[in-house]
Amino acid sequence: MNASTSTDTAFGWTDSYLVGYPAMDDTHREFVDHLDALFKATDADMPQRLQEMIDHSEHHFSQENRWMEETEFPARECHINEHAAVLTSMREVLAYLNDQAGDPNEARRLAIELSRWFPSHTDYLDASLAQWVSKKKMGGVPIVVRRGVSHNEEAR
Repeated sequence: MNASTSTDTAFGWTDSYLVGYPAMDDTHREFVDHLDALFKATDADMPQRLQEMIDHSEHHFSQENRWMEETEFPARECHINEHAAVLTSMREVLAYLNDQAGDPNEARRLAIELSRWFPSHTDYLDASLAQWVSKKKMGGVPIVVRRGVSHNEEAR
């Protein structure tokens, strides 16, 4: 693979990421789209794609942080700290890329780590938050229908 071309790796949406709170699910779809774009970015496009990922994540995480604060979510400190750590990593990689010596492969490594982080973060912290917010705002927990997801994938 030529260093100036995009990677063949992709990261796509699957219903296994659904948490049952539509606003959160919509934001998560956008996160997946941005992460996929990061995987597919050329060396030249990498700083712009990473900046777009950061911009999305700032909005995404602040939205979730606001829901946690408004509803007094019990695990909010841990969840908010995790958001902050992820944003810090993204910003550090972008600063490194914007340096003349910055290697775009560092952003590709970040994309790999984000693709490992996102499913478990969604399964545990975001799913709990979705249930909490739904119960507080609507009086019940969401029912999640995951089309095309095998039992093994759902149990991950």
